[in-house]
Amino acid sequence: MRIAYVTETWPPELNGVSLTVERTVRFLRSRGHLVELIRPRQPGEARLDASDELRTAGCVIPMYPDLRFGLARAGTLARRFRQSRPDLVHLATPGPMPWAALAAAGALGLATTSDFRTNFHQYSRHYGLGLFAGSVLGLLRRFHNLTRRTFVPTQAARRELATAGFHHLTVVGRGVDTQRFTPAARSDELRAQWRAGPDTPVLLAVGRIAAEKNIALALRAFERARRDRPDLRMVVVGDGPARARLTTAHPAATFVGAKRGAELAAHYASCDAFLFPSLSDTFGNVVMEALASGLPVVSFNCAAAAEHVDDGISGRLAVPGDEAGFIAATAAFAVAPASLQSFREAAVAAARRATWDEVLERFEARLQDTVDAFQASPAPVPVVA
Repeated sequence: MRIAYVTETWPPELNGVSLTVERTVRFLRSRGHLVELIRPRQPGEARLDASDELRTAGCVIPMYPDLRFGLARAGTLARRFRQSRPDLVHLATPGPMPWAALAAAGALGLATTSDFRTNFHQYSRHYGLGLFAGSVLGLLRRFHNLTRRTFVPTQAARRELATAGFHHLTVVGRGVDTQRFTPAARSDELRAQWRAGPDTPVLLAVGRIAAEKNIALALRAFERARRDRPDLRMVVVGDGPARARLTTAHPAATFVGAKRGAELAAHYASCDAFLFPSLSDTFGNVVMEALASGLPVVSFNCAAAAEHVDDGISGRLAVPGDEAGFIAATAAFAVAPASLQSFREAAVAAARRATWDEVLERFEARLQDTVDAFQASPAPVPVVA
C-alpha cells in the first residue's frame, strides 16, 4: 500500500500517542508499504519536503506548551497527494493539519481512516472549558465520521463512541515491548536513591503531571497508605504544569521528571506497584508497561486496565470515579514487596498476551481491508470490530 500518514505529534514529544505513531510508521515501512509521513516540524528541525516525509509549519498548543499542532493548506496537501498517489490517507490525530488532509483526500476521492486516541472533550473540563465539551465532542464526531474507518483502542471506547454517534469503529488495541519493559530491569541502585530497602514498598505513577491525568489522587492515596506503612515510598515519573504544585504539596514523594528508554524501564521495574488514577485516557500505554515490568496495577475499571488487569490477580480495580475505592486499593499494596509475588507473575503474563506485532499486524490488515473495499465500490465500508 501507499499510505499518507498524518500526525501532529512525533518524538521527541514524549507521550503515548507520539511513541505509538512512530512505532506504527516504522512497522508499516518494515512490511514494505510506502509510507509518506506528514507532520509539523519540531523546534530546531529543518524544513523537509521529501518523497517519504513532509514537515509542515506548526504552533504551540496553549494548554500544552511542549506539544504542537500542524499548519497546512488543503490545496497544498492535495497537490502533494496528486503526485504521491496514496491508496489511503490515515489521520492519527484530529487537529488542523489532519482536517486539511481530510479535505484534500475528499477532493481527490481518496480513502481515509483515522485514530481516536485522546478524549479532548473530557480534557476541556479540566481547563475551565467545560461549557465547550459538547461542541468539542461534536467536532470530533464530524471529523471521524468523515473517514471510512476509525480505530479505537478498547471495546469500552467503541461502545462509548458508538453511543455518542460515531460510526465505522474498529478495535485494534495497543501492545507493549516486553523486551524493554521487564522485571529484569530492576535496579538496587535506583531503590537506594529512593531510600528503599529490599522490603520497602515503592509505589509508582508515570505520565504527564496535569489535571486531566489525576496524579493528585495517586498522591493522596500514597499519603493515606503511609499512615499504616510509614516507610512507604512514592515515585512520580513525568513532567507537566502541575508538577511544581504537587511537589510542594507532597514532599514525601520523589518527583524524577520525564524518563525514556532503558532509564524509564528501570524505574518501572524498581518499584512494587503502579497507580493509574486517570479517567480521561482512552487507553493508557503506561498500564501495559507497568504490567510487563511486573507491577500490579491499581486503577479505575476503564481503558487499558479494564481489558488487561484482572481484579485481585494482577491488580486492583475501583469503580470509575470512586476515589475512596482507589485509595483503599492502594493501601492493599502498601505491604512488603515479597507478598506481591503472585501479582507480579500475573502482571507479566497479562502483558505478554498483548504484543505489538500482533496489534500492528491487525491494524495493517484493517487498512488493507479498507483500501480493497474502497477500490471495489464507493459504497460505505461495512466494519466489524
